[in-house]
Amino acid sequence: MVSFTRDCNKEIEGDQQAGGGQEENVQAGPSSKEVLFIADEVQTGLGRTGRRLAVDQEAVRPDLVVLGKALSGGIYPVSAVLCDDEVMLTIKPGEHGSTYGGNPLACRVAIAALEVLEEENLAENAEKMGNILRAGLNKLPKEIVTTVRGKGLLNAIVIKETKDYDAWRVCLRLRDNGLLAKPTHGDIIRLAPPLVMNEDEISECIDIIQRTILSF
Repeated sequence: MVSFTRDCNKEIEGDQQAGGGQEENVQAGPSSKEVLFIADEVQTGLGRTGRRLAVDQEAVRPDLVVLGKALSGGIYPVSAVLCDDEVMLTIKPGEHGSTYGGNPLACRVAIAALEVLEEENLAENAEKMGNILRAGLNKLPKEIVTTVRGKGLLNAIVIKETKDYDAWRVCLRLRDNGLLAKPTHGDIIRLAPPLVMNEDEISECIDIIQRTILSF
């Protein structure tokens, strides 16, 4: 048995430029060939892309899902692997161990974080706020910001590098103007605000980004 791992974050940051449907093609092929479809949702899972999982955007069901980061709401280190008994029970008692596996405090924190995600409708909020954010970003001058992409509140802009500016220098000026963002892959700036953002805060972010880009 072999596996195929899909890092759901890479499409946003730019390593994988595939559009919708790739996950469906992956799942359609291996199902009868003993190939596991593993979705790495450590960064994209639990509301970040406007769905509970990024793979929900494509209506597919992986054989395994890997979760972390938001699973504890940033309070405590915790991760998880989700799968059906058919896969999970291939590991027999005594074949696998983990020093901190099943940590009761980590598990209780994770349960509380999941309750907040559901009770406060954070996936739905990420979808709505992300649409507003991208609408504002798409008004930026194309000679500087060549591409805007994203889902929910996981977004990226591509900066056309010149002798006067690049993604790093744009991030430094954003910092000076009151907004923190991270450059990645050279010409890309990742924008991943908190899932609890409201419309006024998103509008403030858009204003800072617009003023910063227009200052170059």
